[in-house]
Amino acid sequence: MKELVILSGKGGTGKTSLAASFALLAQRPVVADCDVDAADLHLVLAPELQEKHDFYSGHEAVIRTDECTGCGDCLDLCRFDAISSVARADGSSVCTIDPTACEGCGVCAWFCPQGAIDFPDRLCGEWMVSEAASGPMVHARLGVAAENSGKLVTTVRREARQIAETHGYDLILVDGPPGIGCPVIAAVTGATAVLVVTEPSVAGEHDLERVLALTRHFGIPASVCVNKWDINPAMSERIEDKARQAGARVLGRVRYDPQVTQAQLQERAVVETEAPSAEDIRTIWRQLGF
Repeated sequence: MKELVILSGKGGTGKTSLAASFALLAQRPVVADCDVDAADLHLVLAPELQEKHDFYSGHEAVIRTDECTGCGDCLDLCRFDAISSVARADGSSVCTIDPTACEGCGVCAWFCPQGAIDFPDRLCGEWMVSEAASGPMVHARLGVAAENSGKLVTTVRREARQIAETHGYDLILVDGPPGIGCPVIAAVTGATAVLVVTEPSVAGEHDLERVLALTRHFGIPASVCVNKWDINPAMSERIEDKARQAGARVLGRVRYDPQVTQAQLQERAVVETEAPSAEDIRTIWRQLGF
């Protein structure tokens, strides 16, 4: 079983557009959308939901206000200013916790003299299993202001692998998150290969270098393609030269194509349309050899 992860050093390079097209060009892969902070692959592949599961990670403090005496010990102990004192109608006070500001350290729960603070698991989002025209798809949604996106990415990949192993799929196609942070590390660890989608800009060049440094660190073979290359041909050549120097394969280029936007508005992958760039994407897929 092989696992191809599609990355970009920054958002907006066209990573998800290529991933959606690859999902249709491949022979029914298992698709995993690991961009859990801003998942949008489902907008193109239009999967039918099969399962939905809550994602819990970390803890949060919750004050049982009917047992709180308002002593203020937790208020003094909290280093994140997540606790405040609120006056009751009878003139007494009670402490409350802002769940967005709470870091889940647990100090208030441990030292509350009344034992009036619970410390349950924190609901951080949800992950889903769906069926799309391209095949099974695992995707997720991180909650607003929620943390532990790397752990949710790991959950999505684990479930995708389980589906592939159970049903005999030989390819997992991962739409990874942008950047080089924890979610990206969780998306690439143990993968067969990485395709980095970049653009001919100063930011694209800089962020590509960071992603390739990450893949070298983990010993994962990397390939590169330049999207919208013709808006700056000189920069495209410079980026390709740097990619080769960094040990990456340069697979090809995708032209700037306004019809890509029209495909997105129609909720279709680019290769499902007559867009000129569709042939560029097919060429890159053939070069990948999956």
